[in-house]
Amino acid sequence: MNFIAIDFETAKYSRESACAIGLVKFRDGKTLDSFYSLIRPPILYIRPDFTDIHGITVDDVVDAPTFEDLWETDLLPFIGDMPLAAHNASFDMGILKAVLEWYDLPVPRLHYFCTLMLSRNVWPRLKSHSLPNLGAHFGIVYEAHDALDDARTCGDIACLAAQETGSATLKELLHAARVGMKSLA
Repeated sequence: MNFIAIDFETAKYSRESACAIGLVKFRDGKTLDSFYSLIRPPILYIRPDFTDIHGITVDDVVDAPTFEDLWETDLLPFIGDMPLAAHNASFDMGILKAVLEWYDLPVPRLHYFCTLMLSRNVWPRLKSHSLPNLGAHFGIVYEAHDALDDARTCGDIACLAAQETGSATLKELLHAARVGMKSLA
């Protein structure tokens, strides 16, 4: 159970508008390390209704590093060759690919899986598989729409699914849950 859980918050609807990132490294199903940063979006604007959701304002990110500043020095070394986990992975991987393309950075062959799909297959009887509802169902106390807390909760859900399915490795878990690994590039 070795993977990196990832979550982004955005400034507006466009995918390259990442304004925060959270990464949590899980090794043997346990939290090993984490990384969090605010991100200055390419266009310095945050929709007020998005601020209402995640609490991040333009004043918070005006002096933050850009994604380009973080990518090779912080993010890529933190991720290494570990697979990524994201809740509703198409959203977060779409953001990752969009910011890489915005800054004309090469899109690496990162592998990822979706904990939303995983949770739907492992616990099909739950009424909702949203991260806040899964957190509440499993007694995980966290702040929703905080990139680091969302990433940590996403990883915890994957670990709980491994326990539920009796899976010792990520490969076993994905097989048991009938969830495929995808590639960013």
